[in-house]
Amino acid sequence: MKLPLITVALIATLASAPLAAADYKPVTDARLINPEPENWLLTKGNYAGWSYSALDQITTENVSKLRPVWSAATGVLSGHEAPAIVNGEYMFVATPHNHVFAYNAKTGKPLWHFQREVPEGIGALHRTNRGVALYGDKVYVGSVDCALSALDAKTGKLIWEAQVCDWETESAYITSAPLVVQGKVIIGPSGGEFGVRGFLKAFDAETGKLAWTRYSVPAPGEKGFETWPQDGQWKDAWKHGGGTMWMPGNYDAKNKVIYWGVGNGGPWMGDQRPGDNLYLASVLALDPKTGDIISHFQYHWNDSWDWAGMNAPTLVEYTKNGKKVSGMISAQRNGRIYWLDRDAKGKITYNKSEPYVTNTVFTSVDPKTGRPTYNLDAKPHTGETHTYCPSLWGGKDWPYEAYNPKTGMLYVPYNDNHCLTLTGIIQPIIPGQWSAGADINKLDLSVKEGFDHIGGIQAWSVDGGKVMWEEKYAKSWNFGSILTTAGGVLFAGGTNDRMFRAYDAASGKLLWEFPTPSGIISPPSSFQIDGKQYIAVVSGYGVDAQWIQGKMHALAGWDEKVPEGGSVWVFALD
Repeated sequence: MKLPLITVALIATLASAPLAAADYKPVTDARLINPEPENWLLTKGNYAGWSYSALDQITTENVSKLRPVWSAATGVLSGHEAPAIVNGEYMFVATPHNHVFAYNAKTGKPLWHFQREVPEGIGALHRTNRGVALYGDKVYVGSVDCALSALDAKTGKLIWEAQVCDWETESAYITSAPLVVQGKVIIGPSGGEFGVRGFLKAFDAETGKLAWTRYSVPAPGEKGFETWPQDGQWKDAWKHGGGTMWMPGNYDAKNKVIYWGVGNGGPWMGDQRPGDNLYLASVLALDPKTGDIISHFQYHWNDSWDWAGMNAPTLVEYTKNGKKVSGMISAQRNGRIYWLDRDAKGKITYNKSEPYVTNTVFTSVDPKTGRPTYNLDAKPHTGETHTYCPSLWGGKDWPYEAYNPKTGMLYVPYNDNHCLTLTGIIQPIIPGQWSAGADINKLDLSVKEGFDHIGGIQAWSVDGGKVMWEEKYAKSWNFGSILTTAGGVLFAGGTNDRMFRAYDAASGKLLWEFPTPSGIISPPSSFQIDGKQYIAVVSGYGVDAQWIQGKMHALAGWDEKVPEGGSVWVFALD
């Protein structure tokens, strides 16, 4: 019997009939503001972006007894960059190519599987996904073809869909996890290398109706437009200026202010859009009701290195002049770690910054404003060839840092000793085609002569502003996010040897490691069921990490490839 033609999403839902599971507890605003330690409701664990679990059953003394409880293959290739999100006995994992899998978090039994068909001809640079969001009885996920889907959390049934962008005419695509704030699902697309002008959109969580849109590059008449070319050859640069907001933000629930990172300039060559170019490579403070910009801080002006500023700073309190103040801390792609003050209204003020990897571009940083001055020999320019360090992947790419309030440390997954040489060109803006102002096939990655490592982890004292310990990986980059816990343990993947590791968060001592079938670039998470603490992580190498692995084969003789293929791993004490 020949089946009638129906959508892939429906086929997937029918083919994966829901199995019996515990009742689903709706996710409320109150639960998101104060998430229970036994669940992992947000991509970074809480609104502040700590990537921290308050569970303490697993400690530095017993973590060596950690064993796998269950695992499940996703059957999907490419880079798995989404954490396991857990509510009660429900676990949700998003993967590349528009899949969402639901499992029983305790046993690993599949509950349902949703897939949205990827259209032919889509030009997305990365077909990955960085996670789902939960609210009410729904699961929200973005797709590479620009849709935001709301699914029934218990069955995976599609409830509503909203169009966030247009992949055919705008060349935009979605990799970000959504963030739900005050009943609004907020998400933005990727695509700065295709001439996309960055924006966020907020949708009503119940109906999918559009609530507001906020562009990161101001239009004529808007504040900040004066930092873009007003006339001449580049007067329309703002229309394709980049600044995509492709990572989830953080939220100050007490003062009702969202903090969101803004990406790189488009094209990369800053001379093709002279000026400071607000709000590229910045953090924005936004009103969640309207999307209005309250304040901003720009990490570096006229971004010309694809360094961006897409990771929102972690919301913390730190000591300043002997007093605790509300602030933010973030290790940015440009190789500096920033301490920023924030007040109750969302005003952002520069406090200080320190280098955490080598930067050959900044010759100085103004101690009052944080504004850098540049070595022009290391600033890419049209028609010229320049080399700069760190390369476009920066001191830290998208992976999440973690903050532990017990140790007072920020843990940074970093990469050092790498540089990039490129030649600036002028490229037309054509839908679906690369237009970053540099030939994608001629990005010349290099490493410093005699380098002893590239990847690693640094533990920074938030109050002291110093590195307390450091782990170096002699033969690997680090493309993994970090989880830290109240038990004094730090969990991390990110290396090309496929290992998942546990460290002493206070000293950096390696306590445990476990080889997974592929490399880990997904953020770990932690949850608890029936009094037992679990650690979850998704294995699955690909995208930039795999591309760089190939480059390092030629540069340093490293293995050419890391096996691909996604799998979910859940661990507990023996």
